[in-house]
Amino acid sequence: MEEARHCDVLVVGSGAGGLATAITARKHGLSVIVIEKEEVYGGTTAFSGGVLWIPGNRHGKASNPDDTIEAARTYMQEETGNFYDADAVEAFLAAGPEMLDWFEAQTDVKFVPTLYPDYHPTVPGGVDVGRSVLAAPYDTSSLGENLKRLRPPLGTITFMGMMFNSSNADIKHFFNATKSLKSFAYVAKRLAAHAGEVLRYGRGVQVTSGNALAARLAKSCFDLGIPIETGTPAQRLVVEEGRVAGVETPGGTIRAERGVVLACGGYAQDLARRAAAYPHLKGGGAHHSPVPEGNTGDGIRLAEEAGGSFAAEYPQPAAWMPVSRVPGKGVFPHLLDRYKPGIIAVLSDGRRFTNESESYHDVGVAMAASGEAGAWLVADRRAIRRYGLGHAKPAPLPLWLWTRTGYLKSGKTPAELARACGIDPVGLAETLNNYNPDAAEGRDPAFHRGETSFNRYLADPDHQPNPCVAPLDRGPFYAVRLEMGDLGTFDGLKTSVAGKVLDGEGQAIEGLYAVGNDRNSIMGGNYPGAGITLGPAMTFGWITGRHLAGIDMEAGV
Repeated sequence: MEEARHCDVLVVGSGAGGLATAITARKHGLSVIVIEKEEVYGGTTAFSGGVLWIPGNRHGKASNPDDTIEAARTYMQEETGNFYDADAVEAFLAAGPEMLDWFEAQTDVKFVPTLYPDYHPTVPGGVDVGRSVLAAPYDTSSLGENLKRLRPPLGTITFMGMMFNSSNADIKHFFNATKSLKSFAYVAKRLAAHAGEVLRYGRGVQVTSGNALAARLAKSCFDLGIPIETGTPAQRLVVEEGRVAGVETPGGTIRAERGVVLACGGYAQDLARRAAAYPHLKGGGAHHSPVPEGNTGDGIRLAEEAGGSFAAEYPQPAAWMPVSRVPGKGVFPHLLDRYKPGIIAVLSDGRRFTNESESYHDVGVAMAASGEAGAWLVADRRAIRRYGLGHAKPAPLPLWLWTRTGYLKSGKTPAELARACGIDPVGLAETLNNYNPDAAEGRDPAFHRGETSFNRYLADPDHQPNPCVAPLDRGPFYAVRLEMGDLGTFDGLKTSVAGKVLDGEGQAIEGLYAVGNDRNSIMGGNYPGAGITLGPAMTFGWITGRHLAGIDMEAGV
Protein backbone atom coordinates (compact mmCIF):
# COMPACT_ATOMS: atom_id res chain seq x y z
CA MET A 1 0.00 0.00 0.00
CA GLU A 2 1.29 3.43 -0.94
CA GLU A 3 2.37 5.50 2.04
CA ALA A 4 0.17 8.50 2.87
CA ARG A 5 1.41 11.99 2.20
CA HIS A 6 1.21 14.61 4.93
CA CYS A 7 0.50 18.34 5.13
CA ASP A 8 -0.93 20.76 7.65
CA VAL A 9 -3.82 21.93 5.47
CA LEU A 10 -5.44 20.17 2.53
CA VAL A 11 -7.69 22.33 0.34
CA VAL A 12 -10.17 20.56 -1.93
CA GLY A 13 -10.93 22.91 -4.84
CA SER A 14 -9.06 25.67 -6.65
CA GLY A 15 -11.41 28.66 -6.86
CA ALA A 16 -10.93 31.97 -5.05
CA GLY A 17 -12.14 30.72 -1.66
CA GLY A 18 -9.89 27.68 -1.64
CA LEU A 19 -6.78 29.43 -2.96
CA ALA A 20 -7.26 32.38 -0.58
CA THR A 21 -7.34 29.90 2.31
CA ALA A 22 -4.27 28.07 1.00
CA ILE A 23 -2.21 31.24 0.55
CA THR A 24 -3.16 32.60 3.96
CA ALA A 25 -2.31 29.36 5.75
CA ARG A 26 1.02 29.03 3.90
CA LYS A 27 1.96 32.64 4.61
CA HIS A 28 1.45 31.88 8.30
CA GLY A 29 3.85 28.96 8.24
CA LEU A 30 1.67 25.94 7.44
CA SER A 31 2.33 23.36 4.74
CA VAL A 32 -0.50 23.25 2.21
CA ILE A 33 -1.63 21.05 -0.67
CA VAL A 34 -4.47 21.99 -3.05
CA ILE A 35 -6.24 19.25 -5.00
CA GLU A 36 -8.65 19.83 -7.88
CA LYS A 37 -10.68 17.09 -9.57
CA GLU A 38 -10.77 18.77 -12.97
CA GLU A 39 -7.77 18.97 -15.29
CA VAL A 40 -7.74 22.76 -15.00
CA TYR A 41 -7.57 25.00 -11.95
CA GLY A 42 -9.47 28.21 -11.21
CA GLY A 43 -12.96 26.87 -10.54
CA THR A 44 -15.96 29.10 -11.12
CA THR A 45 -13.73 32.08 -10.34
CA ALA A 46 -12.05 31.73 -13.74
CA PHE A 47 -15.47 32.12 -15.43
CA SER A 48 -16.59 35.02 -13.23
CA GLY A 49 -16.50 38.79 -13.47
CA GLY A 50 -13.66 38.92 -10.92
CA VAL A 51 -15.46 41.50 -8.76
CA LEU A 52 -15.37 41.53 -4.95
CA TRP A 53 -17.92 43.36 -2.78
CA ILE A 54 -15.90 44.67 0.17
CA PRO A 55 -17.53 47.59 2.05
CA GLY A 56 -14.93 49.96 3.50
CA ASN A 57 -12.16 48.95 1.09
CA ARG A 58 -9.43 51.51 0.55
CA HIS A 59 -10.04 51.72 -3.21
CA GLY A 60 -13.66 52.68 -2.68
CA LYS A 61 -12.91 55.35 -0.09
CA ALA A 62 -11.48 57.62 -2.77
CA SER A 63 -14.78 57.67 -4.67
CA ASN A 64 -17.08 57.53 -1.64
CA PRO A 65 -15.30 58.76 1.51
CA ASP A 66 -18.62 59.17 3.35
CA ASP A 67 -19.54 55.47 3.24
CA THR A 68 -19.48 53.73 6.61
CA ILE A 69 -19.50 50.21 8.00
CA GLU A 70 -22.69 51.17 9.82
CA ALA A 71 -24.36 51.90 6.48
CA ALA A 72 -23.12 48.59 5.05
CA ARG A 73 -24.48 46.76 8.09
CA THR A 74 -27.87 48.42 7.62
CA TYR A 75 -27.86 47.48 3.95
CA MET A 76 -27.11 43.85 4.71
CA GLN A 77 -29.84 43.75 7.34
CA GLU A 78 -32.30 45.09 4.77
CA GLU A 79 -31.12 42.73 2.05
CA THR A 80 -30.93 39.50 4.07
CA GLY A 81 -34.07 39.98 6.15
CA ASN A 82 -34.88 36.96 8.31
CA PHE A 83 -31.61 35.29 7.28
CA TYR A 84 -29.39 38.03 8.73
CA ASP A 85 -26.42 36.37 10.51
CA ALA A 86 -25.04 39.06 12.78
CA ASP A 87 -21.84 37.23 13.78
CA ALA A 88 -20.87 36.32 10.23
CA VAL A 89 -21.74 39.77 8.88
CA GLU A 90 -19.69 41.51 11.59
CA ALA A 91 -16.71 39.27 10.82
CA PHE A 92 -17.05 39.97 7.09
CA LEU A 93 -17.36 43.74 7.49
CA ALA A 94 -14.41 43.89 9.90
CA ALA A 95 -12.07 41.55 8.03
CA GLY A 96 -12.91 42.39 4.40
CA PRO A 97 -10.85 45.60 4.02
CA GLU A 98 -7.94 44.09 5.97
CA MET A 99 -8.03 40.97 3.80
CA LEU A 100 -7.89 43.07 0.64
CA ASP A 101 -4.91 45.09 1.87
CA TRP A 102 -3.13 41.92 3.04
CA PHE A 103 -3.40 40.17 -0.32
CA GLU A 104 -2.26 43.26 -2.22
CA ALA A 105 0.75 43.67 0.07
CA GLN A 106 1.69 40.00 0.40
CA THR A 107 0.89 38.39 -2.97
CA ASP A 108 0.50 38.86 -6.72
CA VAL A 109 -3.21 39.56 -6.19
CA LYS A 110 -4.05 43.16 -7.10
CA PHE A 111 -7.31 45.06 -7.47
CA VAL A 112 -8.57 48.22 -9.13
CA PRO A 113 -11.57 50.34 -8.11
CA THR A 114 -14.86 50.18 -9.96
CA LEU A 115 -17.77 52.59 -10.19
CA TYR A 116 -20.31 49.84 -9.53
CA PRO A 117 -23.28 50.96 -7.45
CA ASP A 118 -24.89 48.51 -5.07
CA TYR A 119 -27.58 46.60 -6.95
CA HIS A 120 -30.28 48.21 -4.79
CA PRO A 121 -28.78 51.63 -4.07
CA THR A 122 -32.08 53.17 -2.90
CA VAL A 123 -32.49 50.61 -0.09
CA PRO A 124 -31.42 51.98 3.33
CA GLY A 125 -27.65 51.71 3.60
CA GLY A 126 -27.15 51.27 -0.15
CA VAL A 127 -24.60 53.39 -2.00
CA ASP A 128 -24.02 54.59 -5.53
CA VAL A 129 -20.31 53.71 -5.59
CA GLY A 130 -17.38 52.44 -3.55
CA ARG A 131 -17.97 48.87 -2.36
CA SER A 132 -16.94 46.75 -5.34
CA VAL A 133 -13.39 46.20 -6.56
CA LEU A 134 -12.13 44.30 -9.59
CA ALA A 135 -9.14 42.03 -10.10
CA ALA A 136 -6.49 43.93 -12.04
CA PRO A 137 -5.75 42.64 -15.57
CA TYR A 138 -2.95 40.09 -15.74
CA ASP A 139 -0.39 38.70 -18.16
CA THR A 140 -0.79 34.96 -17.64
CA SER A 141 2.42 34.14 -19.50
CA SER A 142 4.07 34.59 -16.09
CA LEU A 143 2.51 31.24 -15.12
CA GLY A 144 4.96 29.45 -17.39
CA GLU A 145 4.11 25.78 -17.88
CA ASN A 146 1.22 26.15 -15.43
CA LEU A 147 -0.58 28.38 -17.95
CA LYS A 148 -1.74 25.24 -19.75
CA ARG A 149 -3.74 24.21 -16.67
CA LEU A 150 -5.48 27.55 -16.06
CA ARG A 151 -9.19 27.25 -16.83
CA PRO A 152 -9.89 29.36 -19.94
CA PRO A 153 -12.58 32.04 -19.69
CA LEU A 154 -16.14 31.18 -20.61
CA GLY A 155 -15.97 30.99 -24.40
CA THR A 156 -19.37 32.52 -25.11
CA ILE A 157 -18.41 35.84 -23.46
CA THR A 158 -15.10 36.30 -25.25
CA PHE A 159 -14.56 37.72 -28.72
CA MET A 160 -12.19 35.47 -30.67
CA GLY A 161 -10.81 34.41 -27.29
CA MET A 162 -10.20 37.98 -26.07
CA MET A 163 -11.49 39.09 -22.69
CA PHE A 164 -13.04 42.37 -21.59
CA ASN A 165 -14.24 43.74 -18.30
CA SER A 166 -17.92 44.70 -18.32
CA SER A 167 -16.96 48.32 -17.59
CA ASN A 168 -13.78 48.29 -19.67
CA ALA A 169 -13.13 50.97 -22.27
CA ASP A 170 -12.30 48.14 -24.70
CA ILE A 171 -15.99 47.40 -25.16
CA LYS A 172 -16.76 50.98 -26.14
CA HIS A 173 -14.01 50.90 -28.75
CA PHE A 174 -15.39 47.67 -30.23
CA PHE A 175 -18.89 49.16 -30.33
CA ASN A 176 -17.54 52.22 -32.15
CA ALA A 177 -15.02 50.51 -34.46
CA THR A 178 -17.05 51.31 -37.58
CA LYS A 179 -17.80 54.89 -36.51
CA SER A 180 -14.49 56.17 -35.14
CA LEU A 181 -11.01 56.03 -36.69
CA LYS A 182 -9.52 56.04 -33.19
CA SER A 183 -11.64 53.08 -32.14
CA PHE A 184 -10.90 51.24 -35.39
CA ALA A 185 -7.16 51.65 -34.80
CA TYR A 186 -7.52 50.52 -31.21
CA VAL A 187 -9.44 47.39 -32.19
CA ALA A 188 -6.98 46.56 -34.97
CA LYS A 189 -4.10 46.82 -32.50
CA ARG A 190 -5.89 44.59 -29.97
CA LEU A 191 -6.66 41.96 -32.60
CA ALA A 192 -3.08 41.92 -33.86
CA ALA A 193 -1.67 41.58 -30.33
CA HIS A 194 -4.14 38.80 -29.52
CA ALA A 195 -3.24 36.91 -32.71
CA GLY A 196 0.42 37.07 -31.69
CA GLU A 197 -0.39 35.67 -28.24
CA VAL A 198 -2.37 32.78 -29.72
CA LEU A 199 0.49 31.91 -32.07
CA ARG A 200 3.02 31.92 -29.22
CA TYR A 201 1.04 30.46 -26.32
CA GLY A 202 -1.96 28.79 -27.92
CA ARG A 203 -4.34 31.19 -26.17
CA GLY A 204 -4.71 34.85 -25.25
CA VAL A 205 -2.57 35.70 -22.23
CA GLN A 206 -3.80 39.23 -21.47
CA VAL A 207 -6.74 38.37 -19.26
CA THR A 208 -9.21 40.31 -17.15
CA SER A 209 -12.08 39.68 -14.74
CA GLY A 210 -12.24 36.34 -12.94
CA ASN A 211 -9.61 34.75 -15.17
CA ALA A 212 -7.16 37.39 -13.95
CA LEU A 213 -8.13 36.76 -10.32
CA ALA A 214 -7.74 32.98 -10.67
CA ALA A 215 -4.38 33.42 -12.38
CA ARG A 216 -3.11 35.88 -9.76
CA LEU A 217 -4.14 33.59 -6.90
CA ALA A 218 -2.60 30.56 -8.59
CA LYS A 219 0.68 32.39 -9.30
CA SER A 220 0.80 33.37 -5.64
CA CYS A 221 0.36 29.70 -4.69
CA PHE A 222 3.11 28.54 -7.04
CA ASP A 223 5.48 31.24 -5.75
CA LEU A 224 4.86 29.98 -2.20
CA GLY A 225 5.50 26.38 -3.17
CA ILE A 226 1.86 25.33 -2.82
CA PRO A 227 1.12 22.56 -5.33
CA ILE A 228 -2.22 22.66 -7.16
CA GLU A 229 -2.73 19.04 -8.15
CA THR A 230 -5.27 18.89 -10.97
CA GLY A 231 -7.04 15.71 -12.02
CA THR A 232 -7.14 14.70 -8.35
CA PRO A 233 -10.66 14.21 -6.98
CA ALA A 234 -11.38 13.79 -3.28
CA GLN A 235 -13.10 10.41 -3.03
CA ARG A 236 -13.65 10.08 0.72
CA LEU A 237 -12.79 11.86 3.93
CA VAL A 238 -10.57 10.04 6.37
CA VAL A 239 -12.36 10.19 9.74
CA GLU A 240 -10.60 8.97 12.89
CA GLU A 241 -12.22 9.11 16.32
CA GLY A 242 -14.69 11.74 15.16
CA ARG A 243 -12.06 13.97 13.58
CA VAL A 244 -11.41 14.50 9.87
CA ALA A 245 -7.76 13.59 9.34
CA GLY A 246 -7.38 13.64 5.57
CA VAL A 247 -8.74 12.68 2.18
CA GLU A 248 -8.52 9.60 0.01
CA THR A 249 -7.72 10.28 -3.65
CA PRO A 250 -7.10 7.92 -6.60
CA GLY A 251 -3.38 8.45 -6.01
CA GLY A 252 -3.50 7.59 -2.31
CA THR A 253 -4.29 9.18 1.03
CA ILE A 254 -3.32 12.75 1.91
CA ARG A 255 -3.36 13.39 5.64
CA ALA A 256 -3.96 16.90 6.99
CA GLU A 257 -2.77 17.64 10.52
CA ARG A 258 -4.68 20.92 10.95
CA GLY A 259 -7.66 20.52 8.69
CA VAL A 260 -9.33 19.64 5.40
CA VAL A 261 -10.93 22.65 3.69
CA LEU A 262 -13.82 21.98 1.29
CA ALA A 263 -13.87 24.51 -1.56
CA CYS A 264 -15.60 22.55 -4.32
CA GLY A 265 -17.79 25.35 -5.68
CA GLY A 266 -21.26 24.39 -4.47
CA TYR A 267 -23.86 22.22 -6.21
CA ALA A 268 -24.89 24.13 -9.34
CA GLN A 269 -24.21 21.05 -11.50
CA ASP A 270 -25.60 18.48 -9.04
CA LEU A 271 -28.72 17.70 -11.04
CA ALA A 272 -30.55 15.85 -8.27
CA ARG A 273 -29.83 18.38 -5.54
CA ARG A 274 -30.72 21.40 -7.63
CA ALA A 275 -33.91 19.71 -8.87
CA ALA A 276 -34.98 19.46 -5.25
CA ALA A 277 -33.96 23.04 -4.43
CA TYR A 278 -34.71 25.26 -7.46
CA PRO A 279 -38.34 26.42 -7.45
CA HIS A 280 -38.67 26.71 -11.23
CA LEU A 281 -37.39 23.15 -11.69
CA LYS A 282 -39.95 21.89 -9.19
CA GLY A 283 -42.55 23.52 -11.45
CA GLY A 284 -41.27 21.78 -14.56
CA GLY A 285 -39.06 24.56 -15.92
CA ALA A 286 -35.62 24.24 -17.52
CA HIS A 287 -32.22 25.29 -16.23
CA HIS A 288 -28.90 25.80 -18.01
CA SER A 289 -25.96 26.73 -15.79
CA PRO A 290 -22.80 28.24 -17.31
CA VAL A 291 -20.71 27.34 -14.23
CA PRO A 292 -18.08 24.58 -14.59
CA GLU A 293 -19.47 21.08 -15.04
CA GLY A 294 -17.34 19.89 -12.14
CA ASN A 295 -19.43 21.80 -9.58
CA THR A 296 -21.41 18.70 -8.70
CA GLY A 297 -21.70 19.24 -4.95
CA ASP A 298 -18.73 17.06 -4.00
CA GLY A 299 -17.82 19.14 -0.95
CA ILE A 300 -21.37 19.04 0.39
CA ARG A 301 -21.59 15.28 -0.18
CA LEU A 302 -18.26 14.63 1.57
CA ALA A 303 -19.26 16.77 4.52
CA GLU A 304 -22.67 15.09 4.84
CA GLU A 305 -20.97 11.69 4.93
CA ALA A 306 -18.97 12.97 7.92
CA GLY A 307 -22.09 14.32 9.64
CA GLY A 308 -22.10 17.85 8.24
CA SER A 309 -25.37 19.77 7.99
CA PHE A 310 -26.80 21.10 4.71
CA ALA A 311 -30.26 22.49 4.12
CA ALA A 312 -31.73 24.24 1.07
CA GLU A 313 -33.45 26.95 3.11
CA TYR A 314 -33.20 30.15 1.07
CA PRO A 315 -36.23 31.15 -1.04
CA GLN A 316 -33.71 31.87 -3.81
CA PRO A 317 -31.13 29.09 -3.46
CA ALA A 318 -28.83 30.33 -6.23
CA ALA A 319 -27.63 33.46 -7.98
CA TRP A 320 -29.96 33.52 -10.97
CA MET A 321 -28.73 34.47 -14.42
CA PRO A 322 -30.83 34.77 -17.58
CA VAL A 323 -29.02 32.78 -20.25
CA SER A 324 -29.46 31.79 -23.88
CA ARG A 325 -28.27 28.60 -25.52
CA VAL A 326 -25.89 29.16 -28.43
CA PRO A 327 -25.95 26.23 -30.88
CA GLY A 328 -22.61 24.44 -30.82
CA LYS A 329 -21.05 26.85 -28.34
CA GLY A 330 -22.77 26.51 -24.99
CA VAL A 331 -24.57 28.89 -22.66
CA PHE A 332 -24.40 32.69 -22.90
CA PRO A 333 -25.03 34.70 -19.70
CA HIS A 334 -26.86 37.98 -20.40
CA LEU A 335 -24.69 40.35 -18.41
CA LEU A 336 -24.76 43.51 -20.53
CA ASP A 337 -27.35 43.67 -23.29
CA ARG A 338 -30.42 43.95 -21.03
CA TYR A 339 -29.33 47.37 -19.79
CA LYS A 340 -29.13 48.96 -23.23
CA PRO A 341 -31.76 51.24 -24.78
CA GLY A 342 -33.90 49.74 -27.52
CA ILE A 343 -33.96 46.28 -25.89
CA ILE A 344 -36.85 44.87 -23.83
CA ALA A 345 -37.87 41.48 -22.41
CA VAL A 346 -41.32 39.96 -22.94
CA LEU A 347 -43.15 36.74 -22.13
CA SER A 348 -45.05 34.55 -24.57
CA ASP A 349 -48.04 36.91 -24.31
CA GLY A 350 -45.86 39.74 -25.63
CA ARG A 351 -45.98 41.66 -22.34
CA ARG A 352 -43.03 43.02 -20.38
CA PHE A 353 -42.73 41.55 -16.89
CA THR A 354 -39.81 43.35 -15.24
CA ASN A 355 -37.31 46.20 -15.29
CA GLU A 356 -34.78 44.76 -17.72
CA SER A 357 -32.00 46.92 -16.25
CA GLU A 358 -32.10 45.39 -12.80
CA SER A 359 -29.47 42.83 -11.81
CA TYR A 360 -29.32 39.42 -13.46
CA HIS A 361 -30.51 37.87 -10.20
CA ASP A 362 -33.53 40.16 -9.94
CA VAL A 363 -34.47 39.54 -13.56
CA GLY A 364 -34.11 35.82 -12.89
CA VAL A 365 -36.43 36.08 -9.88
CA ALA A 366 -38.97 37.85 -12.09
CA MET A 367 -38.63 35.17 -14.77
CA ALA A 368 -39.28 32.43 -12.22
CA ALA A 369 -42.24 34.33 -10.75
CA SER A 370 -43.80 34.65 -14.22
CA GLY A 371 -44.58 30.95 -14.25
CA GLU A 372 -43.18 30.55 -17.76
CA ALA A 373 -40.18 28.47 -18.81
CA GLY A 374 -38.43 31.46 -20.32
CA ALA A 375 -38.80 34.84 -21.99
CA TRP A 376 -37.67 36.71 -25.09
CA LEU A 377 -35.18 39.56 -25.33
CA VAL A 378 -36.32 41.82 -28.17
CA ALA A 379 -34.43 44.57 -30.04
CA ASP A 380 -34.91 46.68 -33.11
CA ARG A 381 -32.26 47.02 -35.82
CA ARG A 382 -30.79 50.22 -34.38
CA ALA A 383 -30.16 48.59 -30.99
CA ILE A 384 -28.79 45.27 -32.20
CA ARG A 385 -26.41 46.87 -34.66
CA ARG A 386 -25.04 49.13 -31.92
CA TYR A 387 -25.00 46.77 -28.91
CA GLY A 388 -25.54 43.26 -30.19
CA LEU A 389 -28.07 40.90 -28.60
CA GLY A 390 -26.86 37.99 -26.52
CA HIS A 391 -24.14 36.12 -28.40
CA ALA A 392 -25.02 38.00 -31.61
CA LYS A 393 -22.42 40.72 -32.02
CA PRO A 394 -22.93 44.34 -33.13
CA ALA A 395 -21.88 45.80 -36.48
CA PRO A 396 -19.85 45.18 -38.52
CA LEU A 397 -20.36 41.44 -37.95
CA PRO A 398 -23.28 40.16 -40.06
CA LEU A 399 -26.38 38.98 -38.23
CA TRP A 400 -26.86 36.00 -40.54
CA LEU A 401 -24.14 34.27 -38.52
CA TRP A 402 -26.79 33.88 -35.79
CA THR A 403 -30.07 33.87 -37.72
CA ARG A 404 -28.99 30.85 -39.80
CA THR A 405 -28.55 28.72 -36.65
CA GLY A 406 -31.92 29.73 -35.22
CA TYR A 407 -30.28 31.39 -32.21
CA LEU A 408 -31.45 34.81 -33.37
CA LYS A 409 -35.04 35.21 -34.56
CA SER A 410 -35.98 38.05 -36.90
CA GLY A 411 -38.95 39.68 -38.58
CA LYS A 412 -39.48 42.72 -40.76
CA THR A 413 -42.31 43.80 -38.45
CA PRO A 414 -43.12 43.13 -34.78
CA ALA A 415 -45.93 40.82 -35.89
CA GLU A 416 -43.57 38.83 -38.12
CA LEU A 417 -41.05 38.55 -35.31
CA ALA A 418 -43.78 37.45 -32.90
CA ARG A 419 -44.84 34.64 -35.23
CA ALA A 420 -41.23 33.48 -35.59
CA CYS A 421 -40.88 33.27 -31.80
CA GLY A 422 -44.29 31.97 -30.88
CA ILE A 423 -45.13 35.23 -29.12
CA ASP A 424 -48.68 36.60 -29.18
CA PRO A 425 -48.46 39.25 -31.94
CA VAL A 426 -51.33 41.31 -30.51
CA GLY A 427 -49.70 41.42 -27.10
CA LEU A 428 -46.30 42.43 -28.53
CA ALA A 429 -47.92 45.14 -30.70
CA GLU A 430 -49.75 46.57 -27.68
CA THR A 431 -46.55 46.48 -25.61
CA LEU A 432 -44.60 48.45 -28.22
CA ASN A 433 -47.48 50.88 -28.78
CA ASN A 434 -47.55 51.60 -25.06
CA TYR A 435 -43.79 51.57 -24.51
CA ASN A 436 -42.48 53.55 -27.48
CA PRO A 437 -44.06 57.00 -26.93
CA ASP A 438 -42.81 57.18 -23.33
CA ALA A 439 -39.46 55.65 -24.32
CA ALA A 440 -38.94 58.39 -26.90
CA GLU A 441 -38.98 60.80 -23.96
CA GLY A 442 -36.74 58.56 -21.84
CA ARG A 443 -39.50 57.37 -19.51
CA ASP A 444 -40.71 53.95 -18.38
CA PRO A 445 -43.81 54.46 -16.21
CA ALA A 446 -44.48 50.71 -16.02
CA PHE A 447 -41.18 49.54 -14.50
CA HIS A 448 -39.17 52.75 -13.84
CA ARG A 449 -36.19 51.58 -15.85
CA GLY A 450 -33.16 53.82 -15.63
CA GLU A 451 -34.21 55.54 -12.42
CA THR A 452 -31.37 54.15 -10.24
CA SER A 453 -27.62 54.50 -10.50
CA PHE A 454 -27.25 50.75 -10.95
CA ASN A 455 -29.77 50.65 -13.82
CA ARG A 456 -27.72 53.31 -15.59
CA TYR A 457 -24.28 51.90 -14.81
CA LEU A 458 -24.16 49.32 -17.61
CA ALA A 459 -26.42 51.23 -20.00
CA ASP A 460 -25.32 53.67 -22.73
CA PRO A 461 -24.28 57.03 -21.24
CA ASP A 462 -24.24 58.56 -24.71
CA HIS A 463 -27.97 57.94 -25.08
CA GLN A 464 -30.06 60.64 -23.45
CA PRO A 465 -32.22 61.52 -21.63
CA ASN A 466 -32.36 57.96 -20.26
CA PRO A 467 -29.37 55.67 -21.02
CA CYS A 468 -31.54 52.56 -20.53
CA VAL A 469 -34.61 53.48 -22.55
CA ALA A 470 -35.28 54.00 -26.26
CA PRO A 471 -38.22 53.08 -28.51
CA LEU A 472 -38.14 49.93 -30.63
CA ASP A 473 -39.33 51.41 -33.90
CA ARG A 474 -36.75 50.67 -36.60
CA GLY A 475 -37.21 47.31 -38.30
CA PRO A 476 -36.25 44.64 -38.85
CA PHE A 477 -36.79 43.34 -35.31
CA TYR A 478 -34.83 40.62 -33.53
CA ALA A 479 -35.21 38.35 -30.49
CA VAL A 480 -33.24 35.83 -28.46
CA ARG A 481 -34.77 33.20 -26.18
CA LEU A 482 -33.96 33.65 -22.48
CA GLU A 483 -33.96 30.75 -20.05
CA MET A 484 -32.93 30.36 -16.42
CA GLY A 485 -29.35 29.76 -15.39
CA ASP A 486 -27.20 30.62 -12.41
CA LEU A 487 -23.78 31.88 -11.35
CA GLY A 488 -23.53 29.50 -8.40
CA THR A 489 -25.46 28.36 -5.37
CA PHE A 490 -26.26 30.25 -2.15
CA ASP A 491 -27.28 27.32 0.06
CA GLY A 492 -24.29 25.54 1.54
CA LEU A 493 -22.92 23.77 4.57
CA LYS A 494 -23.57 25.19 8.01
CA THR A 495 -20.33 26.52 9.46
CA SER A 496 -18.95 28.56 12.31
CA VAL A 497 -17.66 32.03 11.48
CA ALA A 498 -14.16 30.57 11.24
CA GLY A 499 -15.41 28.01 8.72
CA LYS A 500 -15.70 24.84 10.83
CA VAL A 501 -18.38 22.57 9.37
CA LEU A 502 -21.22 22.01 11.84
CA ASP A 503 -23.30 18.90 12.37
CA GLY A 504 -27.08 18.74 12.82
CA GLU A 505 -26.74 19.71 16.48
CA GLY A 506 -24.65 22.77 15.68
CA GLN A 507 -21.44 21.15 16.91
CA ALA A 508 -18.19 21.56 14.98
CA ILE A 509 -16.76 18.55 13.16
CA GLU A 510 -13.11 18.73 14.13
CA GLY A 511 -10.68 19.04 11.26
CA LEU A 512 -13.31 19.93 8.63
CA TYR A 513 -13.84 23.39 7.14
CA ALA A 514 -15.77 24.88 4.21
CA VAL A 515 -15.25 28.05 2.19
CA GLY A 516 -16.67 29.63 -0.96
CA ASN A 517 -19.93 28.22 -2.31
CA ASP A 518 -19.60 25.07 -0.22
CA ARG A 519 -20.32 27.31 2.77
CA ASN A 520 -23.74 28.85 3.39
CA SER A 521 -23.89 32.34 1.87
CA ILE A 522 -24.18 35.26 4.28
CA MET A 523 -26.38 37.08 1.76
CA GLY A 524 -29.51 35.09 2.67
CA GLY A 525 -30.36 34.17 -0.89
CA ASN A 526 -30.29 37.77 -2.09
CA TYR A 527 -27.85 39.56 -4.41
CA PRO A 528 -27.02 43.01 -2.93
CA GLY A 529 -24.14 44.04 -5.18
CA ALA A 530 -21.41 43.16 -7.67
CA GLY A 531 -19.01 40.69 -6.06
CA ILE A 532 -21.14 39.37 -3.19
CA THR A 533 -19.86 35.84 -3.88
CA LEU A 534 -16.14 36.45 -4.34
CA GLY A 535 -15.91 39.12 -1.64
CA PRO A 536 -17.08 36.81 1.16
CA ALA A 537 -15.28 33.82 -0.41
CA MET A 538 -11.88 35.47 -0.14
CA THR A 539 -12.65 37.16 3.18
CA PHE A 540 -13.76 33.98 4.91
CA GLY A 541 -10.96 32.06 3.18
CA TRP A 542 -8.55 34.51 4.81
CA ILE A 543 -10.31 34.13 8.18
CA THR A 544 -10.22 30.32 7.89
CA GLY A 545 -6.56 30.28 6.86
CA ARG A 546 -5.63 32.41 9.85
CA HIS A 547 -7.73 30.26 12.15
CA LEU A 548 -5.95 27.12 10.96
CA ALA A 549 -2.64 28.86 11.73
CA GLY A 550 -3.78 29.61 15.28
CA ILE A 551 -4.52 33.30 14.74
CA ASP A 552 -7.77 34.72 16.12
CA MET A 553 -8.61 31.26 17.38
CA GLU A 554 -11.36 32.59 19.59
CA ALA A 555 -13.35 33.96 16.65
CA GLY A 556 -16.32 31.83 15.76
CA VAL A 557 -15.27 28.66 17.62
